[in-house]
Amino acid sequence: MNTAAKVTDLAGRILISGMFLVAGLGKIAGYAGTQAYMASAGVPGAVLPLVIALEILGAIAIIVGYRTRLVAAALAGFSIAAAVLFHGSDDPMQRIMLMKNFAIAGGFLFLVARGAGEWSLDARREALTAPGADALRSGI
Repeated sequence: MNTAAKVTDLAGRILISGMFLVAGLGKIAGYAGTQAYMASAGVPGAVLPLVIALEILGAIAIIVGYRTRLVAAALAGFSIAAAVLFHGSDDPMQRIMLMKNFAIAGGFLFLVARGAGEWSLDARREALTAPGADALRSGI
């Protein structure tokens, strides 16, 4: 894989995950308001800590490329669920938000299919556990 592809993989992971990191931190700052908004959509506020954990920890995991396929699948599912639960009205802005969430889920599904790329913890783990990795670690 050439350097441009490695940079693109990393940049893509940062761009698709950055919004989740910011959103998760924002939910901490506006915890009560977020709980009220969730309740207005019929979602129990008790799940908010799980949402925050998924958004923040999931974003960090995608950025560093840790368990990328698994985390990307979880974030794709989360994006689709959020789209249906919070953006399913006939309001034109909500339709745009619905499509945005589906597009983000599509991007995460690419990560499920391809993985994180070479500049990731997943690639490092694979290299260290591959046959012949002992020779690489010992410098032989």
